[in-house]
Amino acid sequence: MRIARFVVNDEPAYGLLNEDDTLTELVGDPLYGGVQPTGNTHQLDDVRLVAPVLPRSKVVGVGRNYADHAKEMGSEPPASPMLFLMPNTAVAGPGEPITMPAFTEEVSYEVELAVVIGRIAKEVPEERVPEVIFGYTVANDVTARDAQRTDGQWARAKGFDSSVPLGPWVETDLDPADLEISGRLNGSTVQDGTTADMIFDVPFLISYISQAMTLLPGDVILTGTPAGVGLLAEGDTFEGEVEGIGVLRNTFRR
Repeated sequence: MRIARFVVNDEPAYGLLNEDDTLTELVGDPLYGGVQPTGNTHQLDDVRLVAPVLPRSKVVGVGRNYADHAKEMGSEPPASPMLFLMPNTAVAGPGEPITMPAFTEEVSYEVELAVVIGRIAKEVPEERVPEVIFGYTVANDVTARDAQRTDGQWARAKGFDSSVPLGPWVETDLDPADLEISGRLNGSTVQDGTTADMIFDVPFLISYISQAMTLLPGDVILTGTPAGVGLLAEGDTFEGEVEGIGVLRNTFRR
């Protein structure tokens, strides 16, 4: 299933995306009430998609989880997952303009597979990780590179407002083991990889993170980016795509 969050007539709602590009509106938030269709349908073109999930507590990032990206950043692949946290105020939606903050001159894109947690999870064994996953979406881990270099901690560099676009929807039926993942800057492909190249795969990551912190429904895990990251400029458009999910598109402004 593909579950979107949208606004129609100034009212937010969740919907099930159908093959004919219509949305069947759902009762409440499917993370908490399950997928309960109403009798209302909307044309996809008649609504405004917003971030498909609002993290209730946190976004967890995983740094340098692709060896080729670690190499291009001048680092060795990590021996264990490099974790960092971003506030839920960093989340933005598909199609939303992303404002690059005044404190940075070097803002870059990072297309990533994002995991949406569906139930409370603590110390989850790897073999039971699928039980706690609600679905998957596309993320862009927008990063202020100069702040990342100078701050030591990554909170400001990766957690500023609108730095984590998510979308266009959540796909609940997906095997994350070997998916094509790509990024296009103004129509030109700049990132091209596969999730099979992750150093630490999704089951390991969720199990590892849940050993340190309780994951709650709606929490989002960013799983790292392949090589090819680069800088964004005023007016640029970046499209992140993950096989089996779709395309997340945003424009950037100062």
